Amino acid sequence: MPVRPPKLEELRTISARYNLGLEDAELAGYAELLVPTLASYTRLDQLPEPQLPVRYPRTSGFWPTPEENPYGAWYRRCDVAGAAEGPLAGKRVAVKDNVCVAGVPMMNGTAVLEGYVPEFDATVITRLLTAGARIAGKSVCESLCFSGGSHTSDTGPVRNPHDPTRSAGGSSSGSAVLVAVGEVDLAVGGDQGGSIRMPSSWCGIYGLKPTYGLVPYTGVFPIELTLDHTGPMAGTVRDVALMLSAIAGPDGLDPRQSGRPGEDYLTYCTGDVSGMRIGIVREGFDWPGASEKDVDAAVAEAAHAFERLGASVREVSVPFHRDGFHLFNGIAFEGATALMVAGNSMGTNWKGHYSTSLLDAYARGRITRGRDLSPTVKLTILIGQYMQDVYHGRYYAKAQNLARLLQDAYDQALREADVLVMPTTPMKATPIPPAGASLPEYVARALEMLPNTCPFDITGHPAMNVPCGVSQGLPVGMMLVGRHGEDGTVIRAAFAYEQKVQPRPKLPAR
Repeated sequence: MPVRPPKLEELRTISARYNLGLEDAELAGYAELLVPTLASYTRLDQLPEPQLPVRYPRTSGFWPTPEENPYGAWYRRCDVAGAAEGPLAGKRVAVKDNVCVAGVPMMNGTAVLEGYVPEFDATVITRLLTAGARIAGKSVCESLCFSGGSHTSDTGPVRNPHDPTRSAGGSSSGSAVLVAVGEVDLAVGGDQGGSIRMPSSWCGIYGLKPTYGLVPYTGVFPIELTLDHTGPMAGTVRDVALMLSAIAGPDGLDPRQSGRPGEDYLTYCTGDVSGMRIGIVREGFDWPGASEKDVDAAVAEAAHAFERLGASVREVSVPFHRDGFHLFNGIAFEGATALMVAGNSMGTNWKGHYSTSLLDAYARGRITRGRDLSPTVKLTILIGQYMQDVYHGRYYAKAQNLARLLQDAYDQALREADVLVMPTTPMKATPIPPAGASLPEYVARALEMLPNTCPFDITGHPAMNVPCGVSQGLPVGMMLVGRHGEDGTVIRAAFAYEQKVQPRPKLPAR
């Protein structure tokens, strides 16, 4: 159908927004000039749009009952079989519900998107199925993935299987829980501020945020193009390596990617770390008001365990690490407001595959149901738009410029060490806020655990959670950070620790 020409009052509103100073007579003249150009939009409607492939048959699945979903971790159950043979044959996978799976409902944690059903598979889904994996369902994620806690999804809180009164971490909350309880072998996670690593830490599993751009983000609901990462979560380091091998490498559709190829990451699972240099980052410990002494102590002990394996361990200092959280805020709030909110999840000014059906469904929901957005998203919009309106993007731009200095600081430390170590999260899993919790408590439980993880979303270094102990019945996570493109080195260190020092913690008997 033809694109509707604008009404005079609509042009008047646009003129006022941009301070164009146009009178009604002038606006009427511009209205006539618009008509020929609008014909191009009508023609665009008529042209067929290229789509991502759907190569494996499936049904839409079913909604799990409460009895089938005791931790609130499943959003939708389904059964999509991949290739009969492949490196992931026999592996069951949970897919974070911000990743498109054709024919399977998706809501990205928010009622604003509820009812949307993608007609295409994200690149990572096609690659997993081609490698022989079986998709077991969609896992709950936090509302628009903007929370490090597990209490913001409109489906209800996701509960930590080590203590159901505690948070599972976010935003890949359901993915972490389903791996932890053994309902799946692998899970797809997403990470913009730590959302693979934080729930992996609190649930006691392995989760890798790959090097920025190594795994294509095509077909995944974004937050901010310079922060978006997707990657593997699993119950063993070997499974992390297998999954990363299957999904890494360019797809030609994601501007985040630089063409960096993937590898056979399983070759790094040797158990040998002789000669490896481990750097304990001093500034990753003892965060005022956040760090717990038992977490710091467990991670320090775990780092020194590498000495028994033939590695050298020493303390290194990266003072700028303490400012990483501030840089993240400068980028994430304005960037997410521009892309995830005002840009209706896709925005403009980048080349690659645009998921237009997702854009349209989300835009309609966001505009009509803004009141239903989570408090974390509302806070993002208020901060991000205020900073744009008053300071015109200056602080976003400065934070992006400073991000290069932060990257250089880590790179300098990584010339002295092959892998950096610090706690994944400064604290163990925190209590899920009660119903009716105050706004400050609700938001604090969503954002307090980010300071060590979020800087590496800015800089793009590969970073992995490795379970390294249990304190007061709750898992403690050690984060290993490597050089750009050296995800294999991180996996090598993680595998040696898992095999020769300490496997992931078992769940308590219930």
